[in-house]
Amino acid sequence: MELVSTKICKTSDIGVNNNLFGGALLSWMDEAGGSFACTRCCTPNMITLKIDEVLFKKPVKVKEHIKIYAKVLGVGKSSIKILVEARRVDFENKDEALVCSTQMLFVRINESGEAIPIKESVRLHIVKSL
Repeated sequence: MELVSTKICKTSDIGVNNNLFGGALLSWMDEAGGSFACTRCCTPNMITLKIDEVLFKKPVKVKEHIKIYAKVLGVGKSSIKILVEARRVDFENKDEALVCSTQMLFVRINESGEAIPIKESVRLHIVKSL
């Protein structure tokens, strides 16, 4: 897994139960996953097509740091499937606890929003790295 992003839980991110609001975490993961997909596919034109089941395993409190990791699971003609994990950081123990994970599917699009192929050379490079 590759570190893609780090976030800090702020009071503005908290829901009614004094934990990080799940929608905020999903937004962070989607942004990090999208950035990772763009980097791997060598294009800024990737969109989220699908987010699989999401399980929120641990709460996150104000001031806690979240590291978001990603790795490629597969690549298709115009899409890339990645695993995205969010982990809560314990600075004292240097441990990370899994907060949430999901698989995401991103698709390369043209200016009209239609799916277009990822460059063959890029796809082959991704496949070799799996």
